[in-house]
Amino acid sequence: MNQTLSYLTAKFNTMGIRPQTRLGQNFLIDLNLLRLLHESGNIEPHDVILEVGTGTGSLTAPMSEKAAVVITVEVDPVMQELAKQELYGKKNIRFIKTDILKNKNKLREEVLEIVREELNKPAANGEKRRFKLVANLPYCIAAPLISNLLLTETPPAIMCVTIQKELADRIAAKPRNKNWGALSLWTQAQCNTEIIRIMPPTVFWPRPKVDSAIVRLTLDEKRRNKIPDLKFFNEFSRAIFFHRRKFLRAELCSAFKNTIPKQRIDEIMDEMKFDTTTRAETLPLKTMQRLCELCRQELLKLPENKRKIL
Repeated sequence: MNQTLSYLTAKFNTMGIRPQTRLGQNFLIDLNLLRLLHESGNIEPHDVILEVGTGTGSLTAPMSEKAAVVITVEVDPVMQELAKQELYGKKNIRFIKTDILKNKNKLREEVLEIVREELNKPAANGEKRRFKLVANLPYCIAAPLISNLLLTETPPAIMCVTIQKELADRIAAKPRNKNWGALSLWTQAQCNTEIIRIMPPTVFWPRPKVDSAIVRLTLDEKRRNKIPDLKFFNEFSRAIFFHRRKFLRAELCSAFKNTIPKQRIDEIMDEMKFDTTTRAETLPLKTMQRLCELCRQELLKLPENKRKIL
């Protein structure tokens, strides 16, 4: 199926439907970019692909020709029915009608269960199955989806997705850049991040108001395994940038109020050779990880029910 503008407008007019922009329905109508998206996912025969936002199935179809299975999630029942018609007869596609997010901080467990079920099946070529996310993501769910997948026990080996350029800039940012923040820290602590292509609004229908990007996050398991407590590091990443213009000491005092005394925070600041004007946005990844671990070790001295980041 060639998902061009003329094809989509004719199809939607015939069915008497319109794109639901509130659901993030911006269809990628540049066929070269659609091809670049699924090719950048490096899909292989032993891969279990999660797609979020089935749409008309234009990305689902070519992925199903390469992967062991495509698990495709769509919240809009009309779109899912259209995709089922377009993809009729393809046996390695599993359709799920749901919102992938249970809430902002939690993924839908039924989807994760299906992913685990497929990963546990033997691969046809004898290799172990591998999990990947490849999708033209609805903008409204992109950040929490990527963040929460990295918090699961079995994160994707590759996440290759279209997202807002602003979000892509945050994922790929470096220290001392205005975009360096919690998401940069969280993703780069576990993944190699690349911006594959910047895309103007004209390659989508309906046109979004902002530029988009194809990004690829490749899991680095050695890097991820060096994080002693993923949940704590995730909370720390968000807390340390909650008021990003605050000085680091004030941010730490706020995050660990009633758990780490200010005197001990000052000692940690001295140990790390920070001065009173240090800000979180200037600190590189390894420094942040060391600071996080020092704070975690302090909390481990407390009863479990008091080891909180505010």
